[in-house]
Amino acid sequence: MGVPETGVIETGVTKTGCRLDATRRLPQPASMTALTADALVSLLGLLPHPEGGFYRETFRATERVQRGGIERAASTAIYFLLPAGVFSAWHRVRSDEAWHHYDGAPLELHTIDPGGGHAVALLGRDVAAGQRPQLVVPAGWLQAARPMPAGTPGYALCGCTVSPGFEFADFELPPRAELRRAFPQLGAIIDAFTRT
Repeated sequence: MGVPETGVIETGVTKTGCRLDATRRLPQPASMTALTADALVSLLGLLPHPEGGFYRETFRATERVQRGGIERAASTAIYFLLPAGVFSAWHRVRSDEAWHHYDGAPLELHTIDPGGGHAVALLGRDVAAGQRPQLVVPAGWLQAARPMPAGTPGYALCGCTVSPGFEFADFELPPRAELRRAFPQLGAIIDAFTRT
């Protein structure tokens, strides 16, 4: 049994034996796009992130795993919001990171692989236009992001799931000079996503 797009629950019996009533209407949620970035920061309890934007951890697995003799949570998840005109600076995480698009403008997700290959992927809901609602950045790759200049809404609201779980000890925010030395062919894109 599923919920149709009209919001009316189908009649029938679920696998657990619960009877569904076809006459009850589901509440229709208000669109987040009617909210400002500031409102979402407040409503979701987001805090400034060192790479730029705002975040809040929403999940930390109780299961622990070992990586290189160091214990970590098996997985973590955060809300991550980038207001228009704000970018997530180049950074590395020692674990794989899955990005999920929730609302707002599409997001340009830039990566630099260990060999210096630069790529841009679009995180968003318009799959026909080449956007994807989920993208993964492999462990150790540099990554940076910014909302696409799409006017309104003035933000991109995403989620990031990291496994093994995120710890700031596994997070690196390299300075511009270090990145330019490592990848001299990428000077312009490095400058676009660094602050120092």
